[in-house]
Amino acid sequence: MGSVRKASAWLGLVDDSDDERYYDDEYAGGPESGASWVTDARVRVAEQPEPEPSGRIATVTPDGFRDARRIGELFREGVPVIVNLTAMDPADAKRVVDFAAGLTFGLRGSIERVANRVFLLTPEDYQILTADSGRSAGGFYNQS
Repeated sequence: MGSVRKASAWLGLVDDSDDERYYDDEYAGGPESGASWVTDARVRVAEQPEPEPSGRIATVTPDGFRDARRIGELFREGVPVIVNLTAMDPADAKRVVDFAAGLTFGLRGSIERVANRVFLLTPEDYQILTADSGRSAGGFYNQS
């Protein structure tokens, strides 16, 4: 019995019978197959797909700094978050903005102020379009 199999059996993750037909300590498929290290030949590690925008946007109106965790959890899931700080006292609001700025920097997202004490946090795979970005120099209803 291989060392990985023994450890798995000791942890109770697999049956510790002597049935070795599915387990092998060798590299499954060889290096040319592109397979990952596995202990069960029936299991293959899939390539991790690129995260796609989920179509969800969260709005969070925190009461205090303790609500920053929920903002971080949503943002880590790839959900854009609108943070409304109008109900908070200025000291806690500043702490939440500092947290949000670090969060977006660390996860390569962006933070944008959309109104007084309201911020939009977007993951890196989102693009923010403003009303001015699609407008031509003369405007849509240019009468000249």
